[in-house]
Amino acid sequence: MQVSAQVANIGDVSELRGDAKITRDQPYKAELDFNIQQNDNIETSNGRIAITFLDDSTVKLTEHSQLTIDEYIYDADPANSKLALNFASGTARFITGQLGKIDKENITIQTPTANIAIRGTDFTATVDELGRSLIILLPDYSGNPSGEILVTTAMGSVTLNQPYQATTTTVFESRPSSPVILDLTLDQIDNMLIVKPPKQNKLLTEEDASQANNVLDMDLLEFDQLEQDYLAEDDLEFNELDINFLDTNFFEDMLKIMDELDKLKDNDLEQEQTVTRIIGTKIGQDTDTQIITLVTGDLLSLRRKVEQSVQVDLSASQGYTVIFIQNGISNTIKINGGGDSVITIKQSQ
Repeated sequence: MQVSAQVANIGDVSELRGDAKITRDQPYKAELDFNIQQNDNIETSNGRIAITFLDDSTVKLTEHSQLTIDEYIYDADPANSKLALNFASGTARFITGQLGKIDKENITIQTPTANIAIRGTDFTATVDELGRSLIILLPDYSGNPSGEILVTTAMGSVTLNQPYQATTTTVFESRPSSPVILDLTLDQIDNMLIVKPPKQNKLLTEEDASQANNVLDMDLLEFDQLEQDYLAEDDLEFNELDINFLDTNFFEDMLKIMDELDKLKDNDLEQEQTVTRIIGTKIGQDTDTQIITLVTGDLLSLRRKVEQSVQVDLSASQGYTVIFIQNGISNTIKINGGGDSVITIKQSQ
């Protein structure tokens, strides 16, 4: 069924499998070649749909997805063209056409936790019921980067410019995760990154309660089905065809893995920034030099107690040469390469 256009058509339904609806002035059942207009809301249930715009840009939605077309302007002058989409949930694949020539400022795709600026790219976005987003840049037909996308939150931005490079956002007030390259294929993305609809809790009706109470009245001694051997039936046979890969929360696992990788990168960076290089003794208690070395944050403490106690507190990020001398025997400690600062300590019995 086609709906008479009150505003300009900006595209149509180019692919459809299963159930989907388009809400405008009212909900309409999606059909092939159904005209799409600005401000349309597209929703899938147990189906998939593709929308192709006038510039040949395409958006494909998997099951349980929701997308709103906030603005679409296609002009012969690329500087006057605009695209603004609001992707609320599910998984979508964005394949840009002539819009790839438009400045990033004129193309806006929003999820609940991120803003995405694109330039000539093929990428996917997955959003779960909490608004958490996973964005993956896809390769072109030659396996090369299809362009780049900028993922931004209130706390910062990351750029994706390599095939299957991905980032996640959990809340808009936190920065995107550090980009990582995923070992995935397009088929895996299409079939595994499907967000299930939230489970609905069924209210117990009076009829249900009555049926539950009747169970207590059952005489199990007269229940002849107990004599049936269910283990002998073929229904219990289990093979690969019975496996439902969608029962595995792949998206949840992906978010956890990328979050852990992001934490590891942060820890590595922090360690690189705070590592103190010491030559001539070791961290802790050194029985050879009889020096105790402690590093706490930016504080480096050298302590030596032989007849007389001495303690030197220094900056762990600076360079020093510390020389302990006792009875003509010296121990030279170089901190962060030594530097220009030389500290000489003489101890006597």
